[in-house]
Amino acid sequence: MRKTQIHKFGGASVKDALGVQNIADILRNRLRNNFAIVVSAMGKSTNQLENILSLKLDNKDYSKNSTILKDFHLSVCKELFPADHVIFPKIENYFIQLHHELNKPLTKDNYDEYYDRIVGFGELLSSRIVMEYLCMQNLLVLWQDARELIATDSDFRFAKIDWAKSRQNCQSQLKPKLEQFPVLTQGFLGADLNGRPTTLGREGSDFTAAILASCLDAGSVTIWKDVPGVLNADPKLFSDTILFSELDYQQAAQMTFYGASVIHPKTIKPLANSGIPLFVKSFLNPDEEGTKIHSQAKSAPLPTIILKKEQILVSLKVTDFTFIEESHIHQVYAQLQTLKLRVNMLQTSAISISIVIDSQLFKLEQLLRSLSQEFDVRYNEGLELLTVLHPDMDSLPEYLEDYELLLEQQTRNTIQVVRRAK
Repeated sequence: MRKTQIHKFGGASVKDALGVQNIADILRNRLRNNFAIVVSAMGKSTNQLENILSLKLDNKDYSKNSTILKDFHLSVCKELFPADHVIFPKIENYFIQLHHELNKPLTKDNYDEYYDRIVGFGELLSSRIVMEYLCMQNLLVLWQDARELIATDSDFRFAKIDWAKSRQNCQSQLKPKLEQFPVLTQGFLGADLNGRPTTLGREGSDFTAAILASCLDAGSVTIWKDVPGVLNADPKLFSDTILFSELDYQQAAQMTFYGASVIHPKTIKPLANSGIPLFVKSFLNPDEEGTKIHSQAKSAPLPTIILKKEQILVSLKVTDFTFIEESHIHQVYAQLQTLKLRVNMLQTSAISISIVIDSQLFKLEQLLRSLSQEFDVRYNEGLELLTVLHPDMDSLPEYLEDYELLLEQQTRNTIQVVRRAK
């Protein structure tokens, strides 16, 4: 029996009607049984749902934003389907459900759980549209609710996987279907043991594909992107990028740890543990080779540039004139863990701790409040964190020109700089 293949299509690949049609073209000669498809929300739908949440939290009218989101999905459907197709009442029904959820009270205290109930509608809408279009093209696929498969804890917005339960769900519910038909499901979504919706972190659809692959003992995972594969820098930000034809798991994991956006950071570990190869290919040029990530790849110490925007530098100085000790670092990390904040860079001196974190709604305010009694806290927002792996020292100055450097750190193979435009 053939091993299952997992194919994941991100938001850029389903951003409009042409994107959905392109997915059908890619799958036409690939689709078979033991074939699972994972899709993200269409285009910028997740951002739009987050904007609706922000308006709701501020007690502002979000009806116009909701109408724009609904009209967008309906306009895509009008390009793909005849007017009497069943997709139209299904879209209407999803928005009725969305408005029902939005009528419930939202506060800072319940924001994370509320977020997971709302933002997941993007994936539900896109997966239903793609499934119905594939079927209309005589590419028969079954629709599967990912929340019935991906079991998590109740750490809303950053849910941790219950691997044993997820594997049991995939083996008992998904595998029998896959043996008969291809199955299409949503990325990013899960549910806790009480059935409450959870999400796996922004851009978490890659991780979903890896979870399904691990739980099904799959043969491979393919992620379809709008780039030729894994490049040594983001082509939208840097010129003259170079394609990696292959990477080993360790190098790929290192790149994602520092923020390379082409793959979600949690994707590599379950695939590496199971020895499942990961292919990153272009949905714009699907016949090109792309990048293969696997255990046998030859080392490629190519200079790799990773830029993370919307960073916050927080500097913490002890107030009683003592030196920084291990207990101070534990105290800071305990608060970061409570707030589900990840440290992108850490630097200590005799009297201070400096950390760089992503900007997240409410989190900076809560962090400052929790640490201000023990530390003198200062911070800067709107910064960029530049990480260069295997740096070419001769070309490094061009990334630092016209920038003020707030923090620098260097090891044998890595340089990190916190910068802002002058």
